Amino acid sequence: MALAALALAPGLALGSFLNVVAARVPLRRSIVRPPSACMSCGHEIAWYDNVPVVSWLFLRGKCRSCGTGIPARYPAVELVSGLLVAASVWRFGLHPEALVASFFCLALVTVSATDLEHRIIPNRIVLPAAAVVLVGQTLVHPSPEWAIAAFGASGFLLAAALVYPAGMGMGDVKLALLLGAMLGRTVPVALFVGMAAALVPGVYFLAKHGSKGRKMGVPLAPFLGLGAIVALFWGHRILHLWLHH
Repeated sequence: MALAALALAPGLALGSFLNVVAARVPLRRSIVRPPSACMSCGHEIAWYDNVPVVSWLFLRGKCRSCGTGIPARYPAVELVSGLLVAASVWRFGLHPEALVASFFCLALVTVSATDLEHRIIPNRIVLPAAAVVLVGQTLVHPSPEWAIAAFGASGFLLAAALVYPAGMGMGDVKLALLLGAMLGRTVPVALFVGMAAALVPGVYFLAKHGSKGRKMGVPLAPFLGLGAIVALFWGHRILHLWLHH
């Protein structure tokens, strides 16, 4: 528990960097230069206005320079990133798998943020992340399981995309590569939980807007990410109950 608490601070800092990645990569801008700046007025953000979560609360969610509102997504990404890194250290301890799991969680947070804001899952994020996780898991636990699960999960969503292209994007297919590479045999848990969770807003749109609700797209990455987190921490237990009961 103490190690997990110590991991929270660097997790928050990494979350702050992920905000830069999520904001700039879809726009094909450098994530290194220029330094962090307001997306509205371009004013460079001072270090004391860039403290994860705290600065946003202190500034009441507004840019100090121009007063433009800063979306709540920014502190949310920082907080979720910190908690997931801490949870990975708590779950796996001082083991290389904690490092791989933390990287996996941070990649999920990033693609979820880009999908929510831009409705895209950038190849420049998800494909390198899938490769890193696949190599990491194979080195930590040598087995073909990770590659088989990666391509199996991706193939499953590809089939769904071919059958119903309006409801599934190729970005989700590539995201499944990342999920399978990390989760192995528990990736069906992630897909099931993610798809089930995605039904909730879909049913809401149908109930509120009727037939027009069918045309309202739901970004799937955050829901697949939620399913992946459930599978990462509780997947083996859920899969055991599923298969034996």
